[in-house]
Amino acid sequence: MSEETRLIMEKLEKLDAKITSIQLTLENETNRNIQIIAEGHLDLNRRLNDALKADSEKEMLLLRVNRLENELRLVKERIEGIA
Repeated sequence: MSEETRLIMEKLEKLDAKITSIQLTLENETNRNIQIIAEGHLDLNRRLNDALKADSEKEMLLLRVNRLENELRLVKERIEGIA
């Protein structure tokens, strides 16, 4: 084997080792970190949905109170008209 071929083989082996290291990092760290972040986002999304649901319920209650206040006002007017 010539010196040039040996040098090329050594470089290929180093390159292969680096690629293996990068693959392991991707599989063991990066992908796991992405999964952790995604799970956190799902939790935040659930919390946001809960908060929006509470706001929606509050809004519906405010509308109902407004309607009931108006009905009460009308009833009072009728009673005052009768009395």
